[in-house]
Amino acid sequence: MTEAGETVVRLEGLTKRFGEGDTSILALDDVSFEVRRGEIVALLGLSGSGKSTLLQHIDGLQTATSGGGTVLGTDLAAAGPAELRRLRRRIGFVFQQFHLVGRLTVLENVCQGALGSLRGPRLGLFTYPKAVRERALEGLERVGLADWAFQRADTLSGGQQQRVAVARALMQEPGLLLADEPVASLDPESSGQVMRLLKDIGQQRGLTVLCSLHQVDLALSWADRIVGLRAGRVVLDVPTHGLGRDDIMRLYTDLEEEVVLPASDAVDADAAGAKASDGDEAPTGVSLEEAGRR
Repeated sequence: MTEAGETVVRLEGLTKRFGEGDTSILALDDVSFEVRRGEIVALLGLSGSGKSTLLQHIDGLQTATSGGGTVLGTDLAAAGPAELRRLRRRIGFVFQQFHLVGRLTVLENVCQGALGSLRGPRLGLFTYPKAVRERALEGLERVGLADWAFQRADTLSGGQQQRVAVARALMQEPGLLLADEPVASLDPESSGQVMRLLKDIGQQRGLTVLCSLHQVDLALSWADRIVGLRAGRVVLDVPTHGLGRDDIMRLYTDLEEEVVLPASDAVDADAAGAKASDGDEAPTGVSLEEAGRR
């Protein structure tokens, strides 16, 4: 359990290069920053800026080329496979593509978030302990989907499925919640609902939330702090209220291209964020097996 003000994530010179020689790709370049307990942080940047790769390193899914850091007190560089598995059980991860099992009920999908703390496989809802089922129902109540508990997951809308994924991540009782473009495939209304849910949960539980986004407007309304990546480097780290037009220019404009932003100091997400795209950059993605690794 982390205490108020405690550092949850500390990265120091984190560098990741995929491949070797002239064809290698520098995905992260000397990334250093800290995130403290209860902070709600948005990662912003163009597609290919390193956001997904960074989240995978924090979750222990990637190995740094150099540098490192600590997450929930675990030294990423020194930890072995077993210690990294234990770390991942303490980190909730919400993915862009939901990773629900469509033929299972909503409640069963949420129960799967507790698999890391249980022994043996679970085939069917009632093979989960009663306490797990009750906690899963409480989670669905929290995300506003208790009435859908016994529906097949693939009958829900995209926004509803992502809320189920949030409830599943919370079953781990995490000390850190990561979200990788969680609303990239959702409509604006559903996007707002999911981001408000993440913010409310973070504030109510004092939970650290680190989320990659490409919608500047959502980041402004949701996050306490903005960390901006460009070409794998941190070029911006400011409180949300301190984000200015020049900051957006640094993140979202090509060096060769002039982009006209609104005359007002307020950030116009349509103008400033038009270059951001849905996906992100990692040459190796997160598989369904990794999503269910806990």
